[in-house]
Amino acid sequence: MSVSCSDCFSDLLCGEDSNIIFSNGGEDLPECSSDLDISMPDVEESIAGLIENESDFMVPCSDYMEKFHSAQSIDASTRADSVAWILKVKRYYGFQPLTAYLSVNYFDRFLYSHQLPKMNGWPVQLLSVACLSLAAKVEEPLVPSLLDLQVEGAKFIFEPRNIQRMELLVLRVLDWRLQSISPFSFLSFFAQKIDPTGTYKGFLTSRATEIILSNIQETSFLEYRPSCIAAATILCAANDLPHFSLVTAQHAESWCDGLHKDKIISCHRLMLQTEFNNRPRKQPKVLPQLRVMTRASITWSDSSSSSSSSSSSPYKRRKLNNRLWVDNDK
Repeated sequence: MSVSCSDCFSDLLCGEDSNIIFSNGGEDLPECSSDLDISMPDVEESIAGLIENESDFMVPCSDYMEKFHSAQSIDASTRADSVAWILKVKRYYGFQPLTAYLSVNYFDRFLYSHQLPKMNGWPVQLLSVACLSLAAKVEEPLVPSLLDLQVEGAKFIFEPRNIQRMELLVLRVLDWRLQSISPFSFLSFFAQKIDPTGTYKGFLTSRATEIILSNIQETSFLEYRPSCIAAATILCAANDLPHFSLVTAQHAESWCDGLHKDKIISCHRLMLQTEFNNRPRKQPKVLPQLRVMTRASITWSDSSSSSSSSSSSPYKRRKLNNRLWVDNDK
């Protein structure tokens, strides 16, 4: 006996006529489509609203940086280690970039408002696991178990019940506000401003995403709003393409109300400096020190040497010549 889909879900429906839900659609129902026809003014209004509210999900940079210099607070290196671990787990499971960003956002917002009993060691790692778990539950369709989440060199392994208790503490400190405005919210819109044809939109957003994740460990970027970071990263990505190499922060300021040229320039310079500092450098080639004999010493050696030593002189020269040849070949 076959059971129809409508019979399976009939108990879950409200008082409306359930047949309309499982029918092929009616004239009165709008057609569902993934390609929504949204006019540009509506999008710009939405972006303006995000810019207006983005500061509500940031930590005040000056106050937070003071905590880094406090003896009772976390230091920058410990935060960097925690963020690096989050990024490694993100790559391990293929999480969305927003999942990693939200994890760090929860981490910073929690430490700004709440002090751990011990600001290094296992408490910080427990906080990192809890923040990553919460962010994954918000953004990911499939979330690993709490034990499986503790991979990629986790120094401590916590029982699930301890992680869950930490999750509840994070939720209370954040006032259950897990949705946050991130730089990723603006990338597509800014890329469209640079390239209205959409030809390079995929590259611009993808490259900008890489730049955001590569800079997320740097505490200096906490000074800038998500919209400013998004504009600066799109500029970096655009300057990699010859077609948009002349796009500047002055152009970016006109993309939407709320963007400021000076802040974009400052953030853009910081990104370039960070990229330069993190660029791997080639190790200098160190050649072995060779003994150099002067003509006078060679003359003196020839005049005072015996027949046996003079017979070995060509061998020494061959050995020296072979050594030089190997070094040049390297």
